[in-house]
Parts: sequence; C-alpha cells; structure tokens
Amino acid sequence: MLNYNPLHCLPSSEELPDCDDIPVDNELQNSIPGLLKTILALAWCDRWDWFFGVNMGIYYHPDKPAIAPDGFLSLGVQRFIDVGKAFSQGLDLRLSYVLWEEKKLPILVLEVVSQIHRGEYTTKQQFYAKELGILYYVVYNPLRRKKSPLEVYRLVDGEYILMSDLMSADPVWLPEIGLGIGRERGIYQGIAREWLYWYDQEGQRLLTPEERIRELEERAAFAEQRQVEAEQRAKILAESLKAFGVEPET
Repeated sequence: MLNYNPLHCLPSSEELPDCDDIPVDNELQNSIPGLLKTILALAWCDRWDWFFGVNMGIYYHPDKPAIAPDGFLSLGVQRFIDVGKAFSQGLDLRLSYVLWEEKKLPILVLEVVSQIHRGEYTTKQQFYAKELGILYYVVYNPLRRKKSPLEVYRLVDGEYILMSDLMSADPVWLPEIGLGIGRERGIYQGIAREWLYWYDQEGQRLLTPEERIRELEERAAFAEQRQVEAEQRAKILAESLKAFGVEPET
C-alpha cells in the first residue's frame, strides 16, 4: 500500500515566484524593515529559531498568489533552511516563505505606508486577521499627522485590537516576542529621521550595528586615554622620586 502525503503534491519554494513583482513605493519600505532585521541579527546572533523577511512573498494557499508585506517575523523556524550549506556555499537561503513547508505562521507583520495607500488600514488588515490569523499587525505611516504614525494591533478573538496609544512614541511591549517596538529619531545609513526600533523590557532601545561599533570605538579610545594618563602619572612619580634620591626601580 502506498503512503500518500498531500504535501508532496504541493509546489515547493523553489518552484514558486519569490516576489509579487509589485515594486515598493519608496526606499523606506525597504530600509525600515531592513533596519529592524539588522538589529535582530545583532541582538539574536546566537539564536537560530527565527526569521525576518523583507518584501518577501508569503505563500498561504497553493492556488493563490503570494502576499508580500514590507516585513514579517517568524519564531520557531530555522533561520536558514540548511545552516550547514548556508555557511559553506551561501546556498539554501529562502526564496519565499511557504506556509505548507514552514508550518509556522509569522507572529508579526509590518506594513509601511507611503503616499500610495494599498489598504494597510482596511483590506490588508482584515486579510491578516481573518485569513491568516497573524498575532501582531504593525502599521507605520511616517506622513501621518492627526493620528499616531505607528499603530500596533493584537489579534483577539479574530479581531485586531489597537495596543498603541494615540500619539505616544513609547514602545509597545510584545510578550510573545520578548521585545518591544517603537519609534524615535536616529541615524541609519547616514540618514537622520524617525525610524522603527526594537526595545527591551525596560524600554531601552536596542543598538544598531553602527551604534554598537561606535560604542566599542569610544570605549577603546577611552581605555587608550586612561592608559596614556596612567603612564604620564607614573613618569611624573618616577621623576619626583628621583628628585628625592630614590630610584623608582628599587
């Protein structure tokens, strides 16, 4: 008797298009989720049970086209499909996120709104809630003025409930992820503007790689300066001892 597995009949990620061919409206739709991914890669460098996709297709049904949010986070999946090959050959990185292969829904989806609205507050929001059941839905609209540019929703009984305050810039804590998400001004790739960041439970912002490098350089420069000052003090002390007829070596 043959063992029938319906998953074997479904197309694999290698056979599916890796994007929806819809170009992003502006650079922020790449750079904002890209920054969040970069910060996670530094903060979770020892973890291999997560994946953050940027403008990557999510296939949720074999007969329907993929959806491609600006960013999404999945937990409990392999960071690389095959870690060994990914390191040795640079291969086997995801082309797309196929739910019948991953067997894990993203826990968070991010949409960055530009001047062209694409249903981020209506149809997309309903789709992520009703069709997929994504736990957290995050919408960032940097052009918004009368309402908060950042809105964080949590799925409760099939409906999204707004978690963030109206105009507050305080980070919103996401307990299932173990991080908060919020907005503040900063510099990324030389661009000074408001960005989205991850935060720890105390509300402290996680550093970007550039900030971590700068912090290490400042520490090294401070340690070097302390070493120079210590050598100068030792030299002055030695000269003072010699003035009193005492050899510093003895």
